[in-house]
Amino acid sequence: MSQQPTTVKAGHPSGDNRFKLLDRAITKNHSRGDALIEVLHAAQGIFGFLENDLMVYISRSLKLPLSTVFGVATFYHFFRLKPKGEHTFVLCMGTACYVKGAAGIQKSVEEHCKCKLGETTSDNKISLIQARCVGSCGLAPVAVLDDNVAGKLTPENAVQRIKQWQLATEEVAA
Repeated sequence: MSQQPTTVKAGHPSGDNRFKLLDRAITKNHSRGDALIEVLHAAQGIFGFLENDLMVYISRSLKLPLSTVFGVATFYHFFRLKPKGEHTFVLCMGTACYVKGAAGIQKSVEEHCKCKLGETTSDNKISLIQARCVGSCGLAPVAVLDDNVAGKLTPENAVQRIKQWQLATEEVAA
């Protein structure tokens, strides 16, 4: 009795099946370089953030220089290069917000959370993010808290909102 060789389709070398989903997004866009932003969105949706190895994979798949992929990923504030916390605090640092006190809010929030803008707290609960402009200049200074715009912020009420997240997390854990 002779055995027929079986063909096994090779997946991503890491064995991570999420790459199959990413490959579908790349194929859907016909592997075109002009679909980079769409592919980055898909990758972030699948993986949660854009780590370096993932950007190398996208670069090779779309036949684009890594510098182009990295440049786009770092230019737009909605792309994350590190895992996102349970909550996000996006502080607008545009001209109107900066003039009206965003730097003071930044200082207070960073001191309270013990991390800088662009980082996530050590417990992975809160990500502090900086945006160039969120388009709500009339409400300056502004932050986007878990996708909700909060305007006319002060350092005190910005920290108070973060404390509310922390209290809610502690109550759930108790």
